[in-house]
Amino acid sequence: MDFQPDLPVPISYVSGRYLLFSIDVVTYLRREHHICGVLIGTLPQIPQQNVFLGLPLELMPEEARLLVDKGVACIVDETKAHDGMNTLLEEDRRRYLRDLESQGLHVSRIQTDRKERLREQTMKKLEEKGAKKKANASAAAAQTSAVPEDPTSTPPQSQKDASTVNLFAADESQSSSPAIEVSKNTTPQAPVAITPATSYPPLPTPSPSSYLSAPTVPPSYPLFAHLHSKGYFLSPGLRFGCQYMAYPGDPLRFHSHFLVVSYEWDQNIDLMDLIVGGRLGTGVKKGFLIGGAQKGIDDVDSEADRIDTVRAFSLEWAGM
Repeated sequence: MDFQPDLPVPISYVSGRYLLFSIDVVTYLRREHHICGVLIGTLPQIPQQNVFLGLPLELMPEEARLLVDKGVACIVDETKAHDGMNTLLEEDRRRYLRDLESQGLHVSRIQTDRKERLREQTMKKLEEKGAKKKANASAAAAQTSAVPEDPTSTPPQSQKDASTVNLFAADESQSSSPAIEVSKNTTPQAPVAITPATSYPPLPTPSPSSYLSAPTVPPSYPLFAHLHSKGYFLSPGLRFGCQYMAYPGDPLRFHSHFLVVSYEWDQNIDLMDLIVGGRLGTGVKKGFLIGGAQKGIDDVDSEADRIDTVRAFSLEWAGM
Protein backbone atom coordinates (compact mmCIF):
# COMPACT_ATOMS: atom_id res chain seq x y z
CA MET A 1 0.00 0.00 0.00
CA ASP A 2 1.33 3.43 -0.99
CA PHE A 3 2.38 5.68 1.85
CA GLN A 4 0.11 8.68 2.49
CA PRO A 5 1.68 11.24 4.86
CA ASP A 6 -0.20 13.74 6.95
CA LEU A 7 -0.40 17.02 5.08
CA PRO A 8 1.23 19.44 5.01
CA VAL A 9 4.57 17.63 5.04
CA PRO A 10 7.42 19.61 6.66
CA ILE A 11 10.26 20.87 4.46
CA SER A 12 13.32 21.61 6.57
CA TYR A 13 14.92 24.99 5.99
CA VAL A 14 18.64 24.63 6.80
CA SER A 15 21.23 27.31 5.93
CA GLY A 16 19.21 28.62 3.01
CA ARG A 17 18.41 25.15 1.63
CA TYR A 18 15.10 23.29 1.47
CA LEU A 19 15.64 19.67 2.52
CA LEU A 20 13.61 16.49 2.97
CA PHE A 21 14.89 13.79 5.32
CA SER A 22 12.09 11.20 5.12
CA ILE A 23 12.29 8.61 2.35
CA ASP A 24 8.52 8.05 2.61
CA VAL A 25 7.83 11.74 1.98
CA VAL A 26 10.36 11.83 -0.88
CA THR A 27 8.66 8.83 -2.52
CA TYR A 28 5.20 10.33 -2.03
CA LEU A 29 6.11 13.71 -3.54
CA ARG A 30 7.80 12.08 -6.52
CA ARG A 31 4.88 9.73 -7.16
CA GLU A 32 1.98 12.12 -6.59
CA HIS A 33 3.38 15.59 -7.31
CA HIS A 34 6.23 15.07 -9.80
CA ILE A 35 8.84 16.53 -7.44
CA CYS A 36 12.30 15.03 -8.02
CA GLY A 37 14.79 17.25 -6.20
CA VAL A 38 18.47 16.34 -5.93
CA LEU A 39 20.00 13.86 -3.49
CA ILE A 40 22.95 15.43 -1.66
CA GLY A 41 23.67 13.03 1.23
CA THR A 42 26.75 10.81 1.41
CA LEU A 43 27.08 7.41 3.07
CA PRO A 44 28.20 7.68 6.73
CA GLN A 45 31.00 5.15 6.23
CA ILE A 46 32.15 6.54 2.84
CA PRO A 47 31.98 10.35 3.08
CA GLN A 48 34.33 10.86 0.13
CA GLN A 49 32.12 9.17 -2.47
CA ASN A 50 30.01 11.41 -4.72
CA VAL A 51 28.28 9.01 -7.12
CA PHE A 52 25.67 7.12 -5.12
CA LEU A 53 24.18 9.92 -3.04
CA GLY A 54 21.30 9.57 -0.59
CA LEU A 55 19.15 11.57 1.80
CA PRO A 56 18.59 14.38 2.39
CA LEU A 57 16.87 15.49 -0.81
CA GLU A 58 17.39 19.14 -1.70
CA LEU A 59 14.53 20.97 -3.39
CA MET A 60 14.82 23.96 -5.66
CA PRO A 61 13.08 27.07 -4.25
CA GLU A 62 10.60 26.68 -7.12
CA GLU A 63 9.73 23.14 -6.03
CA ALA A 64 9.32 24.15 -2.39
CA ARG A 65 7.18 27.16 -3.37
CA LEU A 66 4.98 25.02 -5.61
CA LEU A 67 4.31 22.55 -2.80
CA VAL A 68 3.52 25.36 -0.37
CA ASP A 69 1.16 27.05 -2.84
CA LYS A 70 -0.67 23.74 -3.33
CA GLY A 71 -0.98 23.22 0.43
CA VAL A 72 1.03 20.00 0.28
CA ALA A 73 4.00 21.18 2.34
CA CYS A 74 5.10 23.76 4.87
CA ILE A 75 8.50 25.33 5.55
CA VAL A 76 10.00 24.60 8.97
CA ASP A 77 13.03 26.37 10.43
CA GLU A 78 15.16 23.48 11.70
CA THR A 79 17.09 25.72 14.12
CA LYS A 80 13.94 26.69 15.97
CA ALA A 81 12.53 23.16 15.75
CA HIS A 82 15.59 21.84 17.60
CA ASP A 83 15.50 24.47 20.34
CA GLY A 84 13.53 22.13 22.56
CA MET A 85 15.99 19.27 22.04
CA ASN A 86 19.18 20.82 23.35
CA THR A 87 19.24 18.31 26.21
CA LEU A 88 18.60 14.58 26.08
CA LEU A 89 17.42 12.77 29.17
CA GLU A 90 19.95 10.30 30.57
CA GLU A 91 17.49 7.40 30.35
CA ASP A 92 16.71 8.23 26.71
CA ARG A 93 20.42 8.34 25.93
CA ARG A 94 21.01 4.96 27.55
CA ARG A 95 18.06 3.45 25.73
CA TYR A 96 19.39 4.76 22.43
CA LEU A 97 22.87 3.33 23.10
CA ARG A 98 21.39 -0.03 24.12
CA ASP A 99 19.43 -0.12 20.88
CA LEU A 100 22.60 0.55 18.86
CA GLU A 101 24.45 -2.17 20.80
CA SER A 102 21.63 -4.64 20.14
CA GLN A 103 21.81 -3.90 16.43
CA GLY A 104 25.59 -4.33 16.52
CA LEU A 105 25.31 -7.72 18.25
CA HIS A 106 22.77 -8.86 15.66
CA VAL A 107 25.14 -7.94 12.83
CA SER A 108 28.03 -9.66 14.64
CA ARG A 109 26.01 -12.90 14.97
CA ILE A 110 25.14 -12.80 11.28
CA GLN A 111 28.80 -12.43 10.36
CA THR A 112 29.83 -15.26 12.72
CA ASP A 113 27.16 -17.60 11.37
CA ARG A 114 28.26 -16.83 7.84
CA LYS A 115 31.87 -17.68 8.67
CA GLU A 116 30.80 -20.90 10.41
CA ARG A 117 28.76 -22.01 7.40
CA LEU A 118 31.67 -21.25 5.10
CA ARG A 119 34.04 -23.29 7.32
CA GLU A 120 31.63 -26.23 7.38
CA GLN A 121 31.27 -26.12 3.60
CA THR A 122 35.06 -26.08 3.23
CA MET A 123 35.48 -29.07 5.59
CA LYS A 124 32.77 -30.99 3.75
CA LYS A 125 34.44 -30.40 0.40
CA LEU A 126 37.80 -31.56 1.82
CA GLU A 127 36.21 -34.73 3.21
CA GLU A 128 34.52 -35.48 -0.11
CA LYS A 129 37.77 -34.90 -1.96
CA GLY A 130 39.66 -37.21 0.45
CA ALA A 131 37.01 -39.94 0.18
CA LYS A 132 37.12 -39.73 -3.61
CA LYS A 133 40.90 -40.07 -3.66
CA LYS A 134 40.71 -43.00 -1.24
CA ALA A 135 38.13 -44.78 -3.41
CA ASN A 136 40.25 -44.26 -6.53
CA ALA A 137 43.30 -45.59 -4.73
CA SER A 138 41.42 -48.68 -3.50
CA ALA A 139 40.15 -49.40 -7.01
CA ALA A 140 43.63 -49.06 -8.45
CA ALA A 141 45.08 -51.34 -5.74
CA ALA A 142 42.46 -53.99 -6.48
CA GLN A 143 43.35 -53.96 -10.16
CA THR A 144 47.08 -54.39 -9.53
CA SER A 145 46.76 -57.01 -6.75
CA ALA A 146 46.63 -59.87 -9.30
CA VAL A 147 49.91 -58.80 -10.89
CA PRO A 148 53.09 -60.28 -9.20
CA GLU A 149 55.15 -57.52 -7.67
CA ASP A 150 58.78 -57.04 -8.56
CA PRO A 151 60.75 -56.53 -5.35
CA THR A 152 63.06 -54.09 -7.12
CA SER A 153 60.28 -51.98 -8.62
CA THR A 154 58.96 -48.80 -7.09
CA PRO A 155 55.42 -48.67 -5.62
CA PRO A 156 52.79 -47.71 -8.17
CA GLN A 157 51.48 -44.17 -8.18
CA SER A 158 48.07 -45.31 -6.89
CA GLN A 159 49.65 -46.68 -3.73
CA LYS A 160 51.47 -43.40 -3.23
CA ASP A 161 48.15 -41.56 -3.59
CA ALA A 162 46.50 -43.96 -1.13
CA SER A 163 49.22 -43.42 1.44
CA THR A 164 48.99 -39.67 0.93
CA VAL A 165 45.21 -39.76 1.40
CA ASN A 166 45.63 -41.81 4.59
CA LEU A 167 48.14 -39.34 5.97
CA PHE A 168 45.85 -36.43 4.99
CA ALA A 169 42.87 -38.10 6.70
CA ALA A 170 44.92 -38.76 9.83
CA ASP A 171 46.14 -35.17 10.00
CA GLU A 172 42.62 -33.92 9.39
CA SER A 173 41.14 -36.11 12.13
CA GLN A 174 43.74 -34.84 14.57
CA SER A 175 43.44 -31.16 13.68
CA SER A 176 39.75 -30.70 12.90
CA SER A 177 38.28 -31.66 16.26
CA PRO A 178 40.26 -29.15 18.31
CA ALA A 179 39.38 -26.44 15.80
CA ILE A 180 35.70 -27.20 16.16
CA GLU A 181 36.01 -27.28 19.94
CA VAL A 182 37.73 -23.89 19.97
CA SER A 183 35.01 -22.34 17.84
CA LYS A 184 32.37 -23.54 20.25
CA ASN A 185 34.16 -22.13 23.28
CA THR A 186 34.87 -18.65 21.94
CA THR A 187 34.47 -15.58 24.11
CA PRO A 188 31.31 -13.44 23.82
CA GLN A 189 31.12 -11.56 20.54
CA ALA A 190 31.83 -7.86 20.44
CA PRO A 191 29.08 -5.78 18.81
CA VAL A 192 29.75 -4.22 15.43
CA ALA A 193 29.87 -0.41 15.51
CA ILE A 194 26.64 0.95 14.02
CA THR A 195 26.44 4.39 12.41
CA PRO A 196 22.73 5.22 12.10
CA ALA A 197 21.78 6.85 8.78
CA THR A 198 18.42 8.15 10.02
CA SER A 199 16.82 9.17 13.29
CA TYR A 200 13.31 8.00 14.14
CA PRO A 201 10.82 9.03 15.17
CA PRO A 202 11.17 12.34 13.28
CA LEU A 203 10.65 15.65 14.95
CA PRO A 204 7.00 16.56 15.52
CA THR A 205 5.54 19.01 13.03
CA PRO A 206 5.37 22.47 14.66
CA SER A 207 2.16 24.45 14.85
CA PRO A 208 1.10 26.48 11.79
CA SER A 209 1.95 29.69 13.63
CA SER A 210 5.64 28.77 13.44
CA TYR A 211 5.70 28.05 9.70
CA LEU A 212 8.05 30.16 7.62
CA SER A 213 6.76 32.19 4.73
CA ALA A 214 6.69 30.80 1.21
CA PRO A 215 10.15 30.61 -0.40
CA THR A 216 11.38 33.46 -2.54
CA VAL A 217 11.56 32.27 -6.13
CA PRO A 218 13.27 33.59 -9.27
CA PRO A 219 11.32 35.23 -12.12
CA SER A 220 11.29 31.87 -13.93
CA TYR A 221 8.83 30.41 -11.40
CA PRO A 222 5.65 31.05 -13.48
CA LEU A 223 7.10 29.04 -16.38
CA PHE A 224 8.16 26.31 -13.95
CA ALA A 225 4.66 26.12 -12.45
CA HIS A 226 3.07 26.18 -15.92
CA LEU A 227 5.09 23.22 -17.19
CA HIS A 228 4.52 21.35 -13.94
CA SER A 229 0.77 21.82 -14.32
CA LYS A 230 1.02 20.17 -17.76
CA GLY A 231 2.42 16.99 -16.18
CA TYR A 232 6.14 17.52 -16.76
CA PHE A 233 8.83 16.54 -14.29
CA LEU A 234 11.39 19.34 -13.97
CA SER A 235 14.97 19.22 -12.74
CA PRO A 236 17.88 21.71 -12.72
CA GLY A 237 19.33 22.23 -16.18
CA LEU A 238 22.82 23.50 -15.36
CA ARG A 239 24.66 20.64 -17.10
CA PHE A 240 22.83 21.48 -20.36
CA GLY A 241 23.26 25.24 -20.10
CA CYS A 242 19.60 26.02 -19.35
CA GLN A 243 17.40 26.69 -16.34
CA TYR A 244 15.35 23.48 -16.27
CA MET A 245 15.09 20.09 -17.93
CA ALA A 246 11.51 19.04 -18.74
CA TYR A 247 10.71 15.31 -18.73
CA PRO A 248 7.41 13.82 -20.01
CA GLY A 249 7.48 11.32 -17.11
CA ASP A 250 9.70 10.20 -14.28
CA PRO A 251 13.37 10.89 -15.18
CA LEU A 252 14.19 7.31 -14.17
CA ARG A 253 12.10 6.11 -17.12
CA PHE A 254 12.26 8.89 -19.72
CA HIS A 255 14.79 11.17 -21.39
CA SER A 256 14.05 14.88 -21.19
CA HIS A 257 12.16 16.52 -24.06
CA PHE A 258 13.01 20.21 -23.56
CA LEU A 259 15.77 22.54 -22.47
CA VAL A 260 13.82 25.30 -20.71
CA VAL A 261 14.78 28.98 -20.42
CA SER A 262 12.51 31.67 -19.02
CA TYR A 263 12.25 35.25 -20.27
CA GLU A 264 10.28 38.28 -19.13
CA TRP A 265 7.22 39.13 -21.24
CA ASP A 266 8.69 42.33 -22.73
CA GLN A 267 12.37 41.31 -22.54
CA ASN A 268 14.50 41.71 -25.66
CA ILE A 269 15.93 38.33 -26.68
CA ASP A 270 19.23 38.18 -28.51
CA LEU A 271 18.80 36.23 -31.75
CA MET A 272 22.12 34.49 -31.14
CA ASP A 273 20.74 33.11 -27.85
CA LEU A 274 17.89 31.51 -29.78
CA ILE A 275 20.26 30.07 -32.37
CA VAL A 276 22.65 28.70 -29.76
CA GLY A 277 19.81 27.24 -27.69
CA GLY A 278 18.11 25.72 -30.70
CA ARG A 279 21.29 24.14 -32.04
CA LEU A 280 22.25 22.85 -28.59
CA GLY A 281 18.83 21.32 -28.05
CA THR A 282 18.86 19.64 -31.45
CA GLY A 283 22.39 18.36 -30.86
CA VAL A 284 21.31 16.53 -27.70
CA LYS A 285 17.97 15.39 -29.21
CA LYS A 286 15.83 17.85 -27.25
CA GLY A 287 13.70 20.85 -28.04
CA PHE A 288 14.68 24.36 -26.89
CA LEU A 289 11.71 25.85 -25.01
CA ILE A 290 11.36 29.50 -24.02
CA GLY A 291 8.46 31.12 -22.22
CA GLY A 292 7.27 33.59 -19.65
CA ALA A 293 4.26 35.15 -17.97
CA GLN A 294 2.34 38.09 -19.33
CA LYS A 295 3.13 41.54 -18.02
CA GLY A 296 1.13 42.46 -14.95
CA ILE A 297 1.26 38.92 -13.62
CA ASP A 298 1.36 40.14 -10.02
CA ASP A 299 -2.12 41.66 -10.40
CA VAL A 300 -3.95 38.34 -10.86
CA ASP A 301 -5.99 37.00 -7.97
CA SER A 302 -5.15 33.29 -7.90
CA GLU A 303 -2.28 30.93 -8.60
CA ALA A 304 -4.26 29.24 -11.39
CA ASP A 305 -4.78 32.59 -13.14
CA ARG A 306 -1.06 33.35 -12.92
CA ILE A 307 -0.09 29.99 -14.45
CA ASP A 308 -2.64 30.46 -17.25
CA THR A 309 -0.93 33.68 -18.35
CA VAL A 310 2.27 31.86 -19.35
CA ARG A 311 3.11 31.46 -23.06
CA ALA A 312 5.76 28.99 -24.23
CA PHE A 313 7.44 28.29 -27.58
CA SER A 314 9.82 25.55 -28.68
CA LEU A 315 12.59 25.73 -31.27
CA GLU A 316 14.09 22.82 -33.20
CA TRP A 317 16.60 22.70 -36.01
CA ALA A 318 15.63 20.62 -39.04
CA GLY A 319 17.73 19.61 -42.06
CA MET A 320 16.59 21.17 -45.35
